[in-house]
Amino acid sequence: MQHGNKNRTFGRVRSQRTALLRGLAVSLIRDGKIKTTEAKAKELRPLIERLVTYGKKNTISARRIVSSRLGEPSTVIVKKIFDDIAPRFSARAGGYTRIIKMGPTPAGRTEAVIEFIE
Repeated sequence: MQHGNKNRTFGRVRSQRTALLRGLAVSLIRDGKIKTTEAKAKELRPLIERLVTYGKKNTISARRIVSSRLGEPSTVIVKKIFDDIAPRFSARAGGYTRIIKMGPTPAGRTEAVIEFIE
């Protein structure tokens, strides 16, 4: 039973779902904008928002938390959050990303673009 569990499963087991969201998060941080399905973008948004909020704290513990959440052995992505992305949103209390719906594809899934706001 899934009482009280509102997360999307994407037809994957938890480890695959976690890997999918980590990969999407790393791509969004690296590129600033990615195109994916609407459902994946909506699941990615809370994860990214939390990471940017940790980035605004700029402490050692925050860096370790972000690194573990991303599962990224490369420090380039974590460094980009703390040095480039988080300072842009220092005066903002939340809402760091925007989802733009692109409409359905011929395969029937709804595409969307998720990006950081300016």
